Formats: sequence, structure tokens, C-alpha cells
Amino acid sequence: MTSATGRPGPLDLDVLRVFCGPDGRYGNALGVVRDGTAVRGEAARQELARGLGFSETVFVDDDERGVVDIYTPTVRLPFAGHPCVGTAWLLDLLELRTPAGVVTARQDGEFSWITARPEWAPDRTLRRHGSPLEVDTLAVPPPGDWVYAWAWEDEAAGRVRARAFPGRGDGIDEDEATGAAALLLTAHLGRALNIRQGAGSQILTAPNPDGTVEVGGRVLLVGA
Repeated sequence: MTSATGRPGPLDLDVLRVFCGPDGRYGNALGVVRDGTAVRGEAARQELARGLGFSETVFVDDDERGVVDIYTPTVRLPFAGHPCVGTAWLLDLLELRTPAGVVTARQDGEFSWITARPEWAPDRTLRRHGSPLEVDTLAVPPPGDWVYAWAWEDEAAGRVRARAFPGRGDGIDEDEATGAAALLLTAHLGRALNIRQGAGSQILTAPNPDGTVEVGGRVLLVGA
């Protein structure tokens, strides 16, 4: 249990890392409020998400049907990748109901997967660079477009080096791992990818014949 300042009673908050690397490190931090009804209304949820400071916070409104509500520190999202992967893993659900649509989920050994449609993802600028070194040495750009910078590490093998810059000016200059951007890049390239993002996170993807994309990775519970 974690207490939220200014909220009545304890807040049931789990903290996860999603898309961890092979050694279990890295991954993008995610806050999941299991009892979303304890924080009612978009304004209150936005305030809490801003105070928690995660790149995304999920409010679970129905843990049996998988109804979820997703927020960054500054905006509500109809869909996001790492929140859906992490929440489906945490609640052990086969479906999540987001404002964008129904996201299916599955477990496969150490990897947790979701299937979603590229058109559900927020707009991202996919910016290709000539080499992984170029990506590694990028400076954080000023606030503006949400940029997914990427380069081939091994094109034949589908291995990609990527970094993500939200450009929101909300204190999160770089996202360590972003499923929605990986989903968009997969749809753009039309092939399965093994993405090394941020300091050492890993995201796996695969396009499906019906136009959906699978996104998967490792999830760890780091606090409750």
C-alpha cells in the first residue's frame, strides 16, 4: 500500500518495470492504481499522475473485465503500449479494455505480449538515423514533436537501436521503453523487430496478417 497525499485512505499502487533487458535491468517504470474508483474524475487522475511522475500511470476501473484508464503526467491517452503490457501481466488478464479498443494479451515464458492496432497509438515522429552510434549520441531535443529515433543494428536480423523523446516538457525528457512507438515502427517497416531502447531495455514485436501488431517484453514488480 502506498499513501497518496490528499487522498482519503491508502492507495493501492503497484510499481512495475516494463520491457526489461535480458539481465532484468532497465525497463520503463509504470504505476498501476488497482482500485481506480478511489480516484474519480479525469482532473483528479491527471493530478495524481502528475504527482507520481511516471511516464504513464494506469487506473484500473474493473479488474475482472480489464477496464483501464491511462495518463501521462500531462495528458490522458486512449492507448499506450508499456502500460497495457504491464497491467495485463500484473492482473493476469487475457484482455484489456482501453478507450481505443480491446487489447488482447498473452504470456509466453519470460515475455508478456499484447496485440493492438497501430492506429490506436498516439502520433509519433519516426526518425531514422544512419547508425546506432548516431542514436546513442543524440542530445535531448527541445519540447516539440514526440520523436522515436532509430537505426538498424542488424537489418537482416531485424535488430534496431532506438531512443524516445516525448517532447512534452513535463520533466520526462526521454522514455526508457515505449511500446506504442515500437508498434508504429513495426507497422511502418512491416516486419518483426528486436528493439534495444534507452539504456538497455528490450522490446519484441511482430506484425499480424490482419494489420494488428504484437508487442512483448519482460515485466518486473518493483514496489507495492
